This record gives sequence, structure tokens and C-alpha cells, in this order.
Amino acid sequence: MSDAAPAKTAAGGKLLVIDRVSRNFGGLAAVTDFSLQLDPGELVGLIGPNGAGKTTCFNLITGVYCPSAGEIRMAGRRIDGLPPVKINHAGIARTFQNIRLFQNLTVLDNVLVGFNRSAEHGLVRTILRTPKFSRERGAAENRGMDLLRTLRLDEKAALVAKNLPYGDQRRLEIARALATAPKILLLDEPAAGMNPQEKAELMELIRFIRDRFGVGILLIEHDMKLVMSVCERITVLDHGETIAVGTPQEVQCNPDVIEAYLGEPVA
Repeated sequence: MSDAAPAKTAAGGKLLVIDRVSRNFGGLAAVTDFSLQLDPGELVGLIGPNGAGKTTCFNLITGVYCPSAGEIRMAGRRIDGLPPVKINHAGIARTFQNIRLFQNLTVLDNVLVGFNRSAEHGLVRTILRTPKFSRERGAAENRGMDLLRTLRLDEKAALVAKNLPYGDQRRLEIARALATAPKILLLDEPAAGMNPQEKAELMELIRFIRDRFGVGILLIEHDMKLVMSVCERITVLDHGETIAVGTPQEVQCNPDVIEAYLGEPVA
């Protein structure tokens, strides 16, 4: 699989711009005046206590929720209010805190679901298994195997997803997201449930994905060692409000962050 071409951006080079976005549920303010910018190939962390609003931010970016106020722009185009499939087409893909694979499909078929976004065959060609469908299916399988090989899952392509070890299921979910050819990848607590060895491998995988595919990555994670090791910038939320933005070194020594979340500076 060839390296991804650099993502096109709006004036100023910002790939994703979130401008003072808020989301209210009735009388509850889940997120207030949230702003964030992401450059092509940048790796940014989003951290905070449970209930701080982190996953709500992901749901706003990916169209699960519409903002109550504010704007979200992708490469200069406003995307807030679009349905999730349109936002994915714009170049944003995500994984979930709770793994959401197609558990009874094979590893390869899970990845092929991601490639379906760019498929040209329609329902009739699929049902009739026309020559064009067969050609497209074969090409997609080759691309899928290339992607699985890149993420070291090719030898497990024929396994049913639910039979994979937990760490490989996380890796497969990332592979499926990458199959949609995103410019931005949102990772929601990818280290959740992993053992120390799997977390160490995940750190290397995140760096590898950024470098190999040229994607910007926004990462929600509670494992501070992982966050501080891989992220270039970090935004900290508490009760839906941004309390700090900076480098890992700046954030881990910020008194507000220590009081609200860390408890003590991260070694």
C-alpha cells in the first residue's frame, strides 16, 4: 500500500477547525465553547475526568450530535449538522471506546466494509455478481489484504473477528477506519482494556499510522503515559469546559489540570 498523499487544507493550513462549539442536553451543558485545531499529520490528545465531555466532542465532530452553538470546518468546509456518512466522506473516521466490529464477519470482510464507501457497483450488480462486481470485489480484497499486512493482521484475515485477541480487535477497528481513506482519525480510548505489552505496541502503532498514512490523529485516552508519549499537543476538559491547552510538559505541570484530573505531575 502506498503512502497517503498530503491532505488538502484550507487557507492557513488547518485541516480541522472547531470554533467555540457547545452542546446542551435540556438544561445540561455537556460541552461549552470547545475550540480545537488540527494540522495535517498532527497528533493531539483530548483528556479529562470521566464525564468531562470528551466523547461528546467526538460525537459532535462525527455528526452523531449537532452543536447547540459554534462551527466545525473540515478543510475550510463547514461540516457541523451533516450526517455521519457525509462527514466520513469529507475525510473523518473514528473508532469507539467499546469495540464495534462486525463480530461474525471475517477480519478481511470487516475491512471491506470500510472500502464500500468508494465502491461503484450497485445493488443489481451485487445480486447478479456481474463481471464488474467481481473485478471491484477482487481489487478491494487486494487492497484489504495490503492494509491488513501493513497492520500485521494479514495472517488472520480469514478468522472471524470475535475470535481475535482483544488487542487485535482494537487493531482491526483501526484498520477498518483507515479503509475509508480518512484525513483525520479519531481514536476513543484505544488502550482501554489492554495489558502493558499491548499498550506499548499501541503507542508504536499510533505513531506508525500517523507517519505512514499522513493522517491527523485526535486521541481520547486515560493512560497518561501513552498520551504524554505520543501527543504533540493536549487539550484538557473538565465538566465540559476547556481548562488547559499545551504541550505534554505544560499540561502535566498545570495546577488546574493537576487539581481536576492528574492529582500529581506525570513522571
